[in-house]
Amino acid sequence: MQRFLKEPVYILGPCSAESREQVLLTARLLREACGELPFIFRAGVWKARTRPSTFQGAGEEALDWLQEVQRTYGLPVATEVATPEHIEAACRAHIDYLWIGARTSANPIAVQELADALSQQSFRPKGVLIKNPVHDDPKLWLGNIERLEKTGIPVMAIHRGCNHQPCWSMAHMVRLSRPDIPMLLDPSHMSGDASKVPALMGKIGELGLDGAMIEVHCNPKGALSDNAQQITPTCLRDSLDSILSRLCLVSLICPSKDQEELHWLRAEIDELDDLLWETIAKRMDVSRRIGEWKKANLIRPLQPQRYQQILSQRQKWAEENNIDADFVTQLFDIIHQQSLKQQL
Repeated sequence: MQRFLKEPVYILGPCSAESREQVLLTARLLREACGELPFIFRAGVWKARTRPSTFQGAGEEALDWLQEVQRTYGLPVATEVATPEHIEAACRAHIDYLWIGARTSANPIAVQELADALSQQSFRPKGVLIKNPVHDDPKLWLGNIERLEKTGIPVMAIHRGCNHQPCWSMAHMVRLSRPDIPMLLDPSHMSGDASKVPALMGKIGELGLDGAMIEVHCNPKGALSDNAQQITPTCLRDSLDSILSRLCLVSLICPSKDQEELHWLRAEIDELDDLLWETIAKRMDVSRRIGEWKKANLIRPLQPQRYQQILSQRQKWAEENNIDADFVTQLFDIIHQQSLKQQL
């Protein structure tokens, strides 16, 4: 199946629409920074925040600011929706694209309610985008795509990872299941760190993705939400010029399907390796704390009975998972020796 996009899609703008001045300034600076590069201007109007004391978004008033961006700069605009009331208001304002965030995507009932509300609108957005759920659940993400497809509005997927980490295995499964659905990268939420955005952007060409959604703010340090992960239009143009080159050239990069598949599998391996080393680092930290406790209680670092108990469990696990028991034993011995060193 072929995807319906003829060229990459890039959705750029601040996490939140904080004021009319901030929205229009960011749009102008982005227009200047991007030159001829076509993009959709994004800004969150209603913000799902963890704590009620934080900025919750400017609300429906901010839709007027997005309309002004449409009129002034000729840019299509996008905003996040989380309730049927949001959809009604956004459609009244003729917002071009709507996206559903990761927290809403975790609730299939909520997504179905949004799909039903979309089907009832006389105004038809140009597209609706669905982010992956906050947890690793490819079947739920696929189910949400199917719910939204029934509206008849073109659907795109946004891979934003989980807990500021990529989740390539989930995205890979969705890509293999629905190669006809465009998938965009969200490096801002995937990293939670503006300095990591450029490297993640390199995945667009490698994995044959269809564009990106990037948080760009005229003054990230003063942003009322997600200030650590937003970049400036100037950074996009100057400091992050490598991103712009990829944005312009990605449509010319056509790796074979075999190469794409290899890149996806390598991305999964890299992700697993990161988790493996992070787990080892955490294990060493716990070992240090165990060592402190043992010293305080005059207990020797090496406890042979405990060692044999864990080793037997690992060997049984190796047998159950069809993994060479000698390999597991050697690996456990290396980890155990390093853990003992942390206790001395």
